[in-house]
Amino acid sequence: MLDSKTIQGIPKIHRYLCTMGRIMAIDYGTKRCGVAVTDPLQTCAFGLDTVSPESLLSFMHEYVKTEKLDTLVVGEPKQRDNTPSSVEPHIQVFLIKVKNTFPLLSVVRFDERYTSKMAMRSLIESGAPKKVRQKKEIIDKLSATLILQGYLDQQQRI
Repeated sequence: MLDSKTIQGIPKIHRYLCTMGRIMAIDYGTKRCGVAVTDPLQTCAFGLDTVSPESLLSFMHEYVKTEKLDTLVVGEPKQRDNTPSSVEPHIQVFLIKVKNTFPLLSVVRFDERYTSKMAMRSLIESGAPKKVRQKKEIIDKLSATLILQGYLDQQQRI
């Protein structure tokens, strides 16, 4: 553990980097939710896990016991005509629970259109066997990773 004298001797940029939390993204589904997180410097997205919607909050609770979390990015599913997808009411209920459970957590939405198709295409292009491509859990985790990387890319442009 660092004492206050040691902390004062650490350059400001290092102190700042040590206090940064990760960003988590969720590709919310009624059967499964893909989860992805950033590295501590918030530069790259990594697929973390796939969990059921019912256990998603408890999964987040366990995660924040060991890692600092700054932001939650939740995919915003829309139809081609820009109307909300049928899963949106479920997401809204989840978001209310998140706000009540983690009141200090910043929550943002990110358009997730076509992420599942992009995930499937990337698996095909990477040469993943058909058995791997048929596992919905892999698609959901990869979709969450694409949502998070899209969010990170957007933040770099701002």
